[in-house]
Amino acid sequence: MASVAPPEKTGRKRTGTSRQRQSMHEGFLAHRNMFWAKLSAALALALTLLYIFVPLPGTHFGASWLGYTLGTVGALMILWLTMLGMRKRAITPGRWSLKAWTSAHVYLGLLVTVVGTLHSGFEFAWNVHTLAWALMLLVVGSGIFGIYAYATLPRALSANRYDEEGAITEKQMIEALRSLDRQIHDAAQPLDVQAATLVGQSLEQDPFGGTLWNRVTGAYPDCATHTAIAELRSLRASRQRSKDDLLGRIEAQLARKEALLERLRQHLKLKSWLQAWLYVHVPVTFALIAALSAHIVSVFFYW
Repeated sequence: MASVAPPEKTGRKRTGTSRQRQSMHEGFLAHRNMFWAKLSAALALALTLLYIFVPLPGTHFGASWLGYTLGTVGALMILWLTMLGMRKRAITPGRWSLKAWTSAHVYLGLLVTVVGTLHSGFEFAWNVHTLAWALMLLVVGSGIFGIYAYATLPRALSANRYDEEGAITEKQMIEALRSLDRQIHDAAQPLDVQAATLVGQSLEQDPFGGTLWNRVTGAYPDCATHTAIAELRSLRASRQRSKDDLLGRIEAQLARKEALLERLRQHLKLKSWLQAWLYVHVPVTFALIAALSAHIVSVFFYW
């Protein structure tokens, strides 16, 4: 006769499985019940109270023992924070999983702004010391935008892929656009020169063209397809054609193309925003390290 597992063990096993599933779906911001957020907040409060209530001699706070301590801790924290890129290449589970490391990166990155500001003693001027502080804030600010991007844009990307006909990928959008262009090209052969020119401008315009501003905003005021639709509609009205004539059919096809273009451009805009913050975050991080090095050298050798 098969043995039955005791209720206690079964309960523990189910509880462990439930916790494991919860951990798998837990985001990096809420990792371990927001352990790194609570730790960073506690440290920020403690350092602020230390700054306020500990009497220190001298007028330059950065030159005091607490100033040097905060400066050293802040510099080491910045160097550690830059290691996330290297850490992403090693996928390991457990206490120092990539999720845990990312959670620590976010909240300690916010903490470093407190450490750096207290280290400065709120003394700012047009020098390399303030430059390092400003670059630190810029790096942290771009990181905050990156958190917002990763928290909201993937959902918007997914929603943009769905309509009443189902989901469509970026590759399928491009293929559908090319297919529409072929249909419009074939249908436009009997058109007169004026109408054919308008349609040809729509077919010849690169759907991925435009400036960087067009890409990140998703706004294309010089869209040849939109212009062609408006001009063909005007031609139909002036020629008093019915809605089922050739111009009307081509206008309908161009309207389908415009809707697909808008969807594709929205997709590309969201992808750009999802990646664009890194083009600020990473280069400014290197600039911060350079300014921090100049700050340290100038303090110890020329101050």
